[in-house]
Amino acid sequence: MCGIIGYTGHRPAVPIVIEGLKRLEYRGYDSSGVAFIQNRSLLSIRAEGKLEMLEQKLAKSDPYLATTGMGHTRWATHGAPNEQNAHPHQDQTGRLALVHNGIIENYQSLKQDLKQEGVIFQSETDTEVLVQLISHLMKRDELGLPEAISRTLQQVEGAYALAVISADHPDELWAARNSSPLLLGVGTGENFVASDIPAFLASTREVVFLDDHELVCIRPDSWRVYSGHTLEPVDKAPQHVDWDVQSAQKSGHKHFMIKEILEQPGVIRDCLAGRVDRDRGRVVLKELETLAVPARLHIVACGTSFHAGLWAKYILEQWSGLAVQVDIASEFRYRDPIVLPEDLVIVISQSGETADTLAGLRIAREKGVPVLGICNVLGSAVARESDLVLYTQAGPEISVASTKAMCSQMVLLVLLALYWGQESGRLKSASLSRALQEMEGLPERLEKALPALRETAGFLAQTYSAARSFFYLGRGSNYPLALEGALKLKEISYIHAEGYAAGEMKHGPIALIDANLPTFALITENDLLPKLRSNLQEVQARGGPVIGLTSSALDVGAEDRWEIPRAWGVLDAFFMLPALQLFAYEMAVYLGKDVDQPRNLAKSVTVE
Repeated sequence: MCGIIGYTGHRPAVPIVIEGLKRLEYRGYDSSGVAFIQNRSLLSIRAEGKLEMLEQKLAKSDPYLATTGMGHTRWATHGAPNEQNAHPHQDQTGRLALVHNGIIENYQSLKQDLKQEGVIFQSETDTEVLVQLISHLMKRDELGLPEAISRTLQQVEGAYALAVISADHPDELWAARNSSPLLLGVGTGENFVASDIPAFLASTREVVFLDDHELVCIRPDSWRVYSGHTLEPVDKAPQHVDWDVQSAQKSGHKHFMIKEILEQPGVIRDCLAGRVDRDRGRVVLKELETLAVPARLHIVACGTSFHAGLWAKYILEQWSGLAVQVDIASEFRYRDPIVLPEDLVIVISQSGETADTLAGLRIAREKGVPVLGICNVLGSAVARESDLVLYTQAGPEISVASTKAMCSQMVLLVLLALYWGQESGRLKSASLSRALQEMEGLPERLEKALPALRETAGFLAQTYSAARSFFYLGRGSNYPLALEGALKLKEISYIHAEGYAAGEMKHGPIALIDANLPTFALITENDLLPKLRSNLQEVQARGGPVIGLTSSALDVGAEDRWEIPRAWGVLDAFFMLPALQLFAYEMAVYLGKDVDQPRNLAKSVTVE
């Protein structure tokens, strides 16, 4: 959720740390700070608000002799978003500084114990407990820094990714993780730790992925990973990441969000690559070759990923004949789900670090049920902890509002439905071949369609910009897309919106319909079309204006008809999805909102 970057090497550390924090701004934050070691003194500078405020304070100092430092962008969980609670936090001696992502659940009891030992706290945060406890153990028990970190982490409960520097060891930085993202960047004469790859991507693409309860020490010319419990060395090897700096930049677009919406044709191509045997007209998923067709599927996810899973339920049932249950991960983890060894749990997460989704994954593993992870980030927790993993190949997604990630998840879920349909014999070869042919044609068709979709989205956004609330309606597989369209509008334009299965309107929501509440209807030519038409007539009879997003030349009687290219079967969704995203984007831009960093939101929800 928050951003961490740590550096030790041969260059001035603070400019590198600040640049790394800028590359992590997409994660959402309310304050920031840096700590660095200069002339064997530890200095820390913090500021409330955006990074510009921190840079203004740094301009009054002279940090350019420091070659070891770290920085943090904070999204408040414990304590108000102010300078006092900003990271890094220091111990009483001023010799140690620490940054931390996550939540320490037992910090109150640890804090009380330390206060009884005479420790004085300066903030309201759970994080300060960590640095004060490390310092206290070093003094009381005469421990070295790694031993004190290890002892501390064995006492804390909760999630953490942390980095520590000490004025007594000016060329070292120690870091550790548990259930919160942290990785190591290996350079030449310099090394990095960060909460996400873009932080150091300008300097290296050699990455070491840390596992839970691991501790790493970096120096300018070396790095080493240890067990957080025993301090025994752990063998790790760097992996090369194919992303480049440009992949994490805006490529001339005003916002990351529009860049990522427009990247969806390429995302579809990349996700299909190597997974379709054109000669035989079959889906090839080598990762699943050892897995029998499951008896039942349980899809567990949050937010946009949940909507992708809910959309896939319709095609998985239709094409593969599997019974499918879709759960919001934050609900799944707190009930006693009935999952059997012959079932399969599918967890979906763009980052692979979503806390609730990971909890659902672990519940499935505890019950002896195999887990298939669908995620975008190599080496993420979902990827490491799942029995099998399918990568969506979407590349880095920077904007907080997820767009191309959902597209890539939907592509993989289509392939899964087709794969199990072919393996079970339920799906006829003609239907399979047609579906694959249509999927492979989508990137080119979508690429051609996007400019016109954006133009119409801009017109409609201006037309309806005075609305303070929206309904999004769909039936069948369009219902999850209605949920996603409403979510996107809420996320970035701050306009209230609700997605509904259209047949539910008469069960209460229709009471809200009036001339000031537009209805965004998702209309495709299927067996449910007559019923949807009837629902829309009920809306219009009460004076509600209708935007009809439709994939065929249907007379839907909408005040504003938005026609998108028609595709085979449910593949209309790959045109509807970017249309919904573009409408939300253009609305937010027209209203002057912070599109890439909407208020109160963060990219990866790595705590409850």
